[in-house]
This record gives sequence, structure tokens and C-alpha cells, in this order.
Amino acid sequence: MGKVRKKSPEERIREVFQKAGRPLLLRELYHLLNIPKTERASFRRLVKRMVGKGLLVHIKGRRYGLPEQMQLVTGRLAVHPEGYAFVNPEDEKAPSVFIPPGRLKGALDGDLVVARIERRTRKGPEGSVIRILERRRKKIVGFFYQSRRVSTVIPEDERLPIEILIPPDKTRGAEDGQMVVAEITDFSPGRRIPEGRIVTVLGDPEDLSTQAKAVIFNYELPHRWNRRIREALEAIPEEVRPEDKVGRKDLTRVPLVTIDGENARDFDDAICVRRTRTGYKLYVAIADVSHYVPPGSALDEEAYKRGTSVYFPNMVVPMFPEKLSNGICSLNPQVERLAMAVEIDFDREGQVRRSKFYPAVIFSHARLTYTEVKAMLVDRDPELRRKYKPLLRMLENAAELAMILRERRLARGSIDFDLPEPEVHLDLQGEIQDIVRRERHLAHFIIEEFMIAANEAVARFLTERGYPFLYRVHEAPDPLKLKEFVEFARSLGLDLEVPVEPEPSWVQEIIQLTTGKPYAYLVNTLLLRSMKQAHYYPENIGHFGLASKCYCHFTSPIRRYPDLVVHRVLKAALKRKRPPYSYEELVEAGKHLSQRERTAMEAEREMFERVQVRFMRDHLGETFTGIISGVTAFGFFVELEEYFVSGLVRLVDLHDDYYFLDEKNHRLVGRRTGKIFRLGDRVKVRVREVNLRRRRITFELEEKIN
Repeated sequence: MGKVRKKSPEERIREVFQKAGRPLLLRELYHLLNIPKTERASFRRLVKRMVGKGLLVHIKGRRYGLPEQMQLVTGRLAVHPEGYAFVNPEDEKAPSVFIPPGRLKGALDGDLVVARIERRTRKGPEGSVIRILERRRKKIVGFFYQSRRVSTVIPEDERLPIEILIPPDKTRGAEDGQMVVAEITDFSPGRRIPEGRIVTVLGDPEDLSTQAKAVIFNYELPHRWNRRIREALEAIPEEVRPEDKVGRKDLTRVPLVTIDGENARDFDDAICVRRTRTGYKLYVAIADVSHYVPPGSALDEEAYKRGTSVYFPNMVVPMFPEKLSNGICSLNPQVERLAMAVEIDFDREGQVRRSKFYPAVIFSHARLTYTEVKAMLVDRDPELRRKYKPLLRMLENAAELAMILRERRLARGSIDFDLPEPEVHLDLQGEIQDIVRRERHLAHFIIEEFMIAANEAVARFLTERGYPFLYRVHEAPDPLKLKEFVEFARSLGLDLEVPVEPEPSWVQEIIQLTTGKPYAYLVNTLLLRSMKQAHYYPENIGHFGLASKCYCHFTSPIRRYPDLVVHRVLKAALKRKRPPYSYEELVEAGKHLSQRERTAMEAEREMFERVQVRFMRDHLGETFTGIISGVTAFGFFVELEEYFVSGLVRLVDLHDDYYFLDEKNHRLVGRRTGKIFRLGDRVKVRVREVNLRRRRITFELEEKIN
């Protein structure tokens, strides 16, 4: 880490161009970089790759040059539904280039392009696309339309303002109006309309399963199991065999239980708490997936590629096949399972006295749901208390310890945002029944606190042993963003100072300070927006949100690949074997897995949008109360309090005044009346329009609630 980093061949080539200050021929590059004849073929391939990435540009006269020296910019294209676009360079500090409509040269949203800067305006550079280096979207989700003479696919994404012509023999039996996945086969510069073929027929757009498939294709989520995977599954047993138990501690008599949601089918974790003379003993048993998935195996490679399971209201795109995720690796009730156990002794104040880790054989004594545990412990339901009488004392111990740990964690400054989360309820036919506020109560706190405790214990143990592994890190917020937040909070009358060193306790104090106030939603939302995203990294820089000095993900190896990495490292450390991963490998894995997590979150968000729109179609013309959740130059977004559904009130529909956006204060202000619509304000709205195709809900303002 303190070593001088050796320059890559690409960096050395770019340096030669910077020194020369002009375009160069290949033979000049050979000479300036002393490339021997034997290596020139591989050098030419490297130059070609650099052109493909946009690091170099091939120009007339067989010369090459640096794009920035020729008023050229390479970057990803972001197209707006109105037809204009921006080229966003990889260097985040470099300005984006505005591309007016008609100057895209057939480039589509997401493509890697080279743009020429043609003029510089007050708002920034403006130019034209001159070359498409890489098509990002190989496959496009859209609607199939068939007429007597031609068939076309209209992309669902508004940022793709094209039609794709489908020849009669390339329709794959698609029917008019169906959702399909099309592949563009010919989009040569001379063509006005690209030609393509149907690769998959998704089905009726009205079906929720069709919508889920559309999201899977939009985000290119791997969702099929190949032949190698199917063959590997044949070798995996249906139940724990005697040879699998060798060298494991027998915990089958410990009354471990799983606590999950009603619809859960994969059980990663089981817990048990015993009272001791000096405090509590917590057992956390986590499915030992690493026993069945060796590094480098077909199952391992596929799981790494996926990175995480993706959860939709009507289905799951799992990281592992069902035989593992719902079978041998799932801690199902009343059967033996292999687990990695964490045993933590706490004193009465919830302070860790010692931790132990070992491979174990367990036997889940019950599959409990959050609802059942709450009914037993909070509502004291007599029937359920009778049914689970042998486990009652253990669950009461668990609740006691969880509340001590929660109090302790919040006291150290751990942030607990109080923002409502939606939950979709489906009926037996898979149709949307309701969208409700996701409950969080004692049963959830039990699992949350024990999982955090286990994750911290494993992270501390591996750090002390000096084994490289993937930490779950969360950096402190950007001071500039906090400064903006404080300035805005003062405009609400909050007496705040920008902290010299941002501390999680400072954030938590603000949340407590605003609880129950009319602007609580607004403050919570803006605070959350000022936070950075948590990610995976092999260096311990702490977890700001949890106020944890040392944290990792260990408790969900069925659905998160980073947890599987930590399991392998823990096993190696317990046996004092050499570390299974190098620091460099972990840096690479951390980047990839953080990206997979972000993709999964975006896909889940998009699927929820699709559900929202379908749900609101049945509420056209109805009136609801909501909170302004976003303000823009074209209107404001309202989130309904009853259903957590979001829609837009357009400025063009507000006829009483002309409104302008006061971006700094997150509000719209009427020029004549001075009327204000601010983030967090409560309003009454009527559902005016629901556009299923474009996934848009438009509201009409009834009144502002003061």
C-alpha cells in the first residue's frame, strides 16, 4: 500500500501523446516507446483496445490522438425523452457535453460515444456525436405492433426514441400488443430505422409476471441456470450426511429458531438466547453455504456474477438455485443443517465479554414469523403462547437482550431513519391487493440486533487475526452536503451548526429533535440524501450509519455473495490456514459486488414503480392526502400517505400563478401570490391520469393542507 505504483502500458502511451502534443503514427509510437519488432503485434492490439474504450481516437492519415487534445470527449450518452442528450465523461470532474436533438448520429441512451465539442456556452460545452464506440443495449424491451405490411417494436423506455423494424420471419410468433425483447441487427449509419429480430416474447403487459420479466431484461439480471449448474446440483445431497458432520459441534439440542416474514422460503439465520449468571449467551447460526459451494466451482462463478438475490413483490431472482437456497442450505424447521455458529457472551449491560466461532450441526426447533413473535411477546396471544410454550422463555430472553443491545447501539449514535417503507400484498392469483406501510416492531428488532452483533463479532475477530476480507463500509457524509443541509435546516428554524467532524450521533440527535414535528419527513429525507452509499472494501474505514468501528456482512450467504467471502475467510482463520483471498482480489470483488447490489436496488425500485402504476389504475378520480417528496422545474412529486405511491402534480396544471423553482430551499414559489410548495408539505390530490406504458401517475392538486 505504501509502494510506488508501476504505470500501466495505457498510462505510458497516453503520456507519450501528452509530451508530443500532436497526433502520432503507429511507427512513431514504436520508436518513442522502444517497442521491439517481436512485440509490435500485441502493441497494435493494445492501441486498438484503447481506441475501443475511447482513450485514443483514430483519425485520418492513420494517426492516433488524445480525444481531449482534439476537442473530443468520450463518455456514456444519457438521452432525455425530449430528444436532447448529454455525454458524461468517465472523469466525474469533467463537464458533460450537451447534444441537441438531431445530432446523435443514431446513438442510443447508454452507448459509449465520442462527441466533438463545437461551441462553449455559459451552461457548458455543446457538440455532436461523431462515433459510437459501444452499444450498451444489445437487447431492448418494447411493445410489438403488427400491421398488414410491417411489424415494429416500440421501446418501452422513452429515452430510446426509435422504432425497430422486424422482418416477417423474425417475429418469433409475437402477437400484436405483447411485450417482447428485441435485438437490433442492423443500425448502419445510412439507415433511418434500425432493423432487428425478436429474441424473447415476454407476454401480456397486463400480467405482473410479464412486468417482472421486463425488469429482468432491462437490468440484464442473470436468471437462467446453465447446464454446468444443473450438473453440479446433481452432486449436492438432499439432507445432511454423516460425513458432513465430522469436526462440527453438535448444537441440535440448542433450541434455535428462525424468525422471518410470512412469505420467506430461504432461512439464512437461526437464533437462541440463554440467561447466564452474569448476563446472556447469544447463539447465531448461519447457513454454511461455503460447505456446498467450493471457490471456482460452477455454482460459485454464477453466484459471483449475480452478486445478490433480487426481490420483487411477485418473485425472486435468486443467487443460488432452489435446491440450495430453499433446500440443503436453508435452515428449515425440524431437520439437521450445517451452519457456521457465532456464540457471544454479554454482560447484563449488553457489553461483549467473549465471542466464539465454529462450524456446527443445528436443528431448527421452529419456523416463526415476525407476526407470531410479536403476538406472543407484545400482544401475549394465549393460543400462540400455548403452542410455543417450550420456546417462550428463550424468546423472552431474546427480546430482553435485543432491547438492551438496541438501546446501546442508539446511544453510541447509530442512525435510525424513521422513513416509512412500502410492502406490497398480493392475492392468491398474484394480483395486487394492497400497498401498506412495512411494520417494524419488537420481532424485527430481535433479528436486526442479533445480526448486527454477529457481523461485528466476525469482523473484529478477522481484523485481530490480520486476515484480509470484505468489510461493509460506510463513509461519513461529504462536509459540503452537510453544510447545505444545515443552511436549509436553519431556514426551518432549527438551530444547527455544521459539525467539524461529522459524527453519527449528530445525525441521530437531529432525527430525535424533529420527531413528531410537521417537517420531520422533510428533514429525514434530506439527511438521508446527504449520506453516502455503503459498499464493500477490504480496508476498515468503519460504518458511519451504524456507528460501528468494525463491520462486515456475514449473516446472509444464501442471498449475498460478500457474506460467502467472509465465511470462507472465517473458516481459514479458525484453522489457521493461509488467507483464501489476496487484498487485490478483494478490491476487485468489492467493486463488482457493490455494483451488483446497486443494480439489484434499481431493479427492485423499478419493479415497485410498475406495481404502483397498476395499483393506482383502480383508483382513478379518487382523492388522497400525501406529502411532497420532490420538487422540480416542471412540478412536484407527491407520495400518498395511505399507499406510499408517488405521482406528479404538473406546473402546467396549476392555473393560479406562474411558479419558479427555488432549488436551494427545495420549494416552488408563485411569482404573483408568493404561494409556496415545499418538500415535506402535506397536500390533498386527486388521481388524474395513470399511464401504464410510461409508468406515470399524474395527480391534480385539490388543496394544500396547512
